[in-house]
Amino acid sequence: MDSLAAAPGTGPSTSPLPVIRPARAARTVSDLPTDRAVVMGILNVTPDSFSDGGKYASTDDAISHGLRMHYGGSDIIDVGGESTRPNAREVSVEEELDRVLPVVRALVKAGALVSIDTMHAETARQALDAGAAIVNDISGAEFDPAMPGLVADRQVPYILTHRRGTTTTMDSFAEYRDVVAEVAAELTGLRDRFVAAGVAAEQIILDPGLGFAKTDEHNWAILRNLDAFTGLGHRVLVGASRKRFLGTLLTSAGKAAAPVERDHASLAVATLAASTGAWGVRVHDPAATLDAVKVAAAVGPRP
Repeated sequence: MDSLAAAPGTGPSTSPLPVIRPARAARTVSDLPTDRAVVMGILNVTPDSFSDGGKYASTDDAISHGLRMHYGGSDIIDVGGESTRPNAREVSVEEELDRVLPVVRALVKAGALVSIDTMHAETARQALDAGAAIVNDISGAEFDPAMPGLVADRQVPYILTHRRGTTTTMDSFAEYRDVVAEVAAELTGLRDRFVAAGVAAEQIILDPGLGFAKTDEHNWAILRNLDAFTGLGHRVLVGASRKRFLGTLLTSAGKAAAPVERDHASLAVATLAASTGAWGVRVHDPAATLDAVKVAAAVGPRP
């Protein structure tokens, strides 16, 4: 693994662009580990991210942080240009592309394996053209009708996430009689629609969508029963990092923990998910998470 000491931002130059290491062949999906859970580092190129408050909204800051995660051992860098928190402002495809494409190109040039976090087929198409290798789509049943055809044509892995409604309406849809059974059934139905459109079943990675149209208890129920999702015949990605239900869990003096105060709990969830058979975990602190999933792999699956 490359030394972090040589990562952008640690030398005399304050911009990551002049100190990007020589271009190298990007990692491919076939390079991903199979003996432990995959670690996907989150890179929000947005001014309104719930987790970091727009800390990496500028192109230079985003590239610098992405490279740090890459050189620090993150298996995948997930680049997104639109916040998906509840009631987030929608952005145009043009604005989203302006945010993500320079970042995708720079990370791919440095050898990173990049996924594009988008609900828009056109953004996914241009990001794939720029070197991204995975599409991560949290739109749920509201998916872009052009997305299945794009994924089928490009034959890339596609992360299919459970969500009801949109970012502005999803909280009102958080009603279930049996959240585990219903989320699994709805994911299966979505999967079938993509397969019917020509997407190969092996391309699909399922994400139960923690925090999307789900209450705190719904999220905990899904985590307690993760085998209901790993048993559906697809790889499963778990994204709990810094989410609201962890802040509630860590409430102190009547105040929920701030996003940056949720990293230890996020690490615990990632470890549990890895030990329960999750293919990957999507996190804000990939370096610590990498250590955690290696421990989970060494211990072996839970009985």
